[in-house]
Amino acid sequence: MTKNTASVFDETKYVRLLKKAVPVKIQTEEEYERLLEQIRLLMDRDEDFLSLEEVRLLDLLGMLVKQYEEEHYPIDEGSPRETLKFLMEEHGLKHKDIWSLFGSKGITSEVLNGKRAISKAQAKKLADRFGVTADLFI
Repeated sequence: MTKNTASVFDETKYVRLLKKAVPVKIQTEEEYERLLEQIRLLMDRDEDFLSLEEVRLLDLLGMLVKQYEEEHYPIDEGSPRETLKFLMEEHGLKHKDIWSLFGSKGITSEVLNGKRAISKAQAKKLADRFGVTADLFI
């Protein structure tokens, strides 16, 4: 059990987080980038130490970004590797930017070069990172 599941939801703390993040239905590329940055800031922290309020904010931001991406950047059903490469390009990511999701430089290279399939655990990490369903990577 993680620390965030044991806490009690604090509405006051959540409202402060909402005021800082200002989540909205995304209408512009600037709003999209701003909310992506909020997601990155939360995801850069150890998930075991996020408060319940931060986890809920992350879920909300993820839903807003996902909705915008589905409307503005629809993904054609391709192979998991093609999907990953597409998302990396759309987010301006390089090989080194996703090493942590795969555990090593070598495994990342093997996946990107089609020599290794994406595992279920890696698919979940990728889904969380890009705010999409893990099914795209399996």
